[in-house]
Amino acid sequence: MSDMKTVNLKNIKARNKSLLGKRVYTVLNNTLSYQWEALNDQVPGAPKSGSVNNFRIAAGEVSGKHYGPVFQDSDLAKWMEAVSCSLALRSDDDLKLHLEEAIALVSKAQEADGYLDTYFTIEEPSARWTNLRDKHELYCAGHMIEAAVANYEVTGNKTLLNVACRLADHICEMFGPESTKRHGYPGHEEIELALVKLYHATNERKYLDLAHYFIRERGKAPYYFKIEAMARGEAKLDELWDPSKLEYFQAHMPVTEQEAIGHAVRAMYLYSGMTDVALETGDETIAQACRRLWDDVVKRKMYITGGVGSSSFGEAFTFAYDLPNDTAYTETCASIGLIFWAHRMFKMDQDAKYIDVMERALYNTVFASMSLDGKRYFYVNPLEVWPEVCHKREDHRHVKTERQKWYDCACCPPNIARLLTSIGKYVYALDEDKNMLFVNLYMDGQVKFNLNDKEIMLEQDTVYPWDGSISFTVTSNTPVTFSLAFRIPDWCKKWSIKINGQEIQEHEKNKGYAVITRAWVAGDKVELMLDMPVMMMRANPEVRADAGKVAIQRGPVVYCAEEADNGPNIANIKLLAEPDFAVVYDEELLGGVCYITAKARRAKADGYDGLYRQIDEDYEETVVKLVPYYAWNNRGEGEMMVWLRQV
Repeated sequence: MSDMKTVNLKNIKARNKSLLGKRVYTVLNNTLSYQWEALNDQVPGAPKSGSVNNFRIAAGEVSGKHYGPVFQDSDLAKWMEAVSCSLALRSDDDLKLHLEEAIALVSKAQEADGYLDTYFTIEEPSARWTNLRDKHELYCAGHMIEAAVANYEVTGNKTLLNVACRLADHICEMFGPESTKRHGYPGHEEIELALVKLYHATNERKYLDLAHYFIRERGKAPYYFKIEAMARGEAKLDELWDPSKLEYFQAHMPVTEQEAIGHAVRAMYLYSGMTDVALETGDETIAQACRRLWDDVVKRKMYITGGVGSSSFGEAFTFAYDLPNDTAYTETCASIGLIFWAHRMFKMDQDAKYIDVMERALYNTVFASMSLDGKRYFYVNPLEVWPEVCHKREDHRHVKTERQKWYDCACCPPNIARLLTSIGKYVYALDEDKNMLFVNLYMDGQVKFNLNDKEIMLEQDTVYPWDGSISFTVTSNTPVTFSLAFRIPDWCKKWSIKINGQEIQEHEKNKGYAVITRAWVAGDKVELMLDMPVMMMRANPEVRADAGKVAIQRGPVVYCAEEADNGPNIANIKLLAEPDFAVVYDEELLGGVCYITAKARRAKADGYDGLYRQIDEDYEETVVKLVPYYAWNNRGEGEMMVWLRQV
C-alpha cells in the first residue's frame, strides 16, 4: 500500500488557458451561482428543486411539505462542497454569503441527537433508519459529511464539520457489529468514502471502522434488506425472495466475490469506498477485489468515452461487451464516480493506467454533460442520437436531445461542480516517502508543495489537449533534490523530454510515468512533448454494436460527427480506409477546439422508389467534419454519432 497524499487545494491554481482550466473557470464564473438559483427554485422554466426550502421547513423557518425525492438533501450538500472547494481557487463574496446561509440552515435543521435528513424530519419522524434499502438516509449523510470536510479543509471553520461529526456519531451509535446495533448498510453506497474522509479530518478511528464494517457486512446472509423489509410488513418478499433482486444494490453477495453489476453510480461509490478502506486498513482481500472489479469494468463494460452503466433499466451494468450506442445510459454521476475510484486506485498502486481512464471519463463524458456556458446538463450521455427516434420511441425516452436547465432528480449538476472545483487534487499527488511529485493531468497553472522541508513551486504552461507540448518551470529558494513523475498517456506512443533546452535520453519509466530525479534549482525548465496523432479506434469484436465501425480520437478527446456540420442521416457516411485526416484549431468554434476533417463516402438516396432495391449502394465522395464529443449539442438539436462506418 502507498502513502500517497493529495496536495492542498489552496496550493493549486488553475488558469483559463488549457481546456481543463477553462471548464473550471466556467464553473467558477457561471455554474455555482446558477445552481444556487436552481436550488432555490429561481430559474424560470426549470423543474423545481425544493432542496433549500426543505431545509427551511425542517429548521422551522417556514411550514410545508417535503418536496422532491427522498435524497433531495444531497443536491445542496454537493453544491456546498463545490463552493467550499471553489474558495480555494478564488474568493467570491456572494458565494461566501450563500454558503454561510446554507451552513446556518443545515445546522438549524439538525436534530438534537445529531440526526439530519429533511425528508424524515418533515414527513416520517418515527420511521428513521427503517428502510435503508430505499430511503437514502446514509447516502444523504455521506454527501453532507463530504461537504463538511471540504469546507473545513479550505476555510478552517468547524461549524459544518461539527454538524457532520454529530451526524456521524449518531450513525456510529445506530450501526455496527454490536448486538445492540443495526447490522445494516446503505441501499445507495456513498457514506463509506465520506467516513474515510471524516477520519482523515478528525483522526477518529471509529469513522474508519464503521466504513470498513459497512463494506464487510454488505451482501452477507441473512440479507439485511430482507430482514428490514419483513419488519416493515412486506410479507410477499418472504415468499418471492431471490438474492438476485439485490444485484441492483450490490448487496446479493459479499463485495469481495462480486463482478461489476447493478446500479452503476452505486457501484462506483462502493468501489471508491472499498479502495479507501483497503488503503487505510491494509485489507488485502478488499484490495484484490478492487483490482478485479476494475478490470471487469474497464476491459469489458466501459464505453470509449469513459461512460459506464449501459442500461436505462436500473441505470445499470448489464453484461460484458453490451455497449449499445443509441440507448446508452452512461449517467454523468457514474463517470464522476469512476473518476473518484480511478484516483483512489492510483493512490493504491501508483499506476498511470488508472489516470488514463480518469482522463478519458473527464474529457469526454463529464465535459459533455455540461453545456459550454455551464448552465445546462445531460443526465444521460449516449454515443449516438437521432432526435426523432428519441421523441417518438419509448425505448429511447431516457435520451434527451438537448441539455436541460435542471432535473427533478438533479444529482448530476452539483456533482459536476464539486468535481471540477476540486480538480486540483486529481492533477497532482505527493509521495513523501519517495520524495516525488506526480503530475497526473495537464492543466495550465501552478502548484506549491513541500519536500524535505523546502517549499517548491511548479508552473505548468499548456493549451492541452489541443497541443501535446507542456512546459514546467521549477521555483525554489534553494536547490532541492526530488523526483518529478510525468504521466505518459496510454494513447501516446512517441514522446520526448527536454531539460533547459537539452533533450534527455536516460530517465526512469515506471508504470506509465517518466520519472526525472535531480537537484532542481530555480528556473529549471522541463519541456514534455506528447505526440498527438489522430487515431482510428476499434472496439473488441465482442462489442456487437461497434462491428465494422471506428471511433476517432486525438489525445484524450473522442470525436463525433454532428448534423450541424455534416447534414442529416450521418449513418449513411462511411470513412475511407485512408481518411487523410486534417486537424484544424478554430478559436471561434465551440469555445475554441481542434476539429478534424476526413475523406468519406455518403450513400445517395436517388433511385429508391420505396424501401428496398436490388442494386449496390451508390456513393458520392464527401468530407466529414468531426468535433469533440464533449462539445456536441451546443449548436442546437441534431443528429450525432461517435462510431462511424468505414469502407
